[in-house]
Amino acid sequence: MTLTHFDAAGQAHMVDVSGKEPTAREAVAEALVLMSPETLALAQGGAAKGDVLGVARLAGIMGAKRTADLIPLCHPLPLDKVALDLVAEPALPGIRITATARTTGRTGVEMEALTAATVAALTVYDMLKAAQKDMRIEGVRLLKKTGGKSGIFEAAP
Repeated sequence: MTLTHFDAAGQAHMVDVSGKEPTAREAVAEALVLMSPETLALAQGGAAKGDVLGVARLAGIMGAKRTADLIPLCHPLPLDKVALDLVAEPALPGIRITATARTTGRTGVEMEALTAATVAALTVYDMLKAAQKDMRIEGVRLLKKTGGKSGIFEAAP
């Protein structure tokens, strides 16, 4: 398999997508923030800093919009939609974050979805770290992507 972000001489470069036709593209990513049941209760409404999940949702959206500023070889994309779902799961215990990014363009939105999920997870951590410093951010992964030459990808459960 050839890695697209390297030229024939092995030098990093931005992939030329100018010859591709724009298509509808979507990516869904997730991240988990694992914490104690007591910290999870704070995340659900008792945190001194306010609405933890709402602030993390906004941070994830903002992060997706800044992906090209953070990841050196990402193309800046006009995002049609970024949505985050943050769900408290007592069985973890923790927060499951699912981020969806959509665009119509020449390259995919996987990095935007992954960035959104990660920034939201970091925000949850930041807002709750006074209660628990040993929370863990785990399982950051691409769940699904559609559109483009490579078609549909769905992660194994």
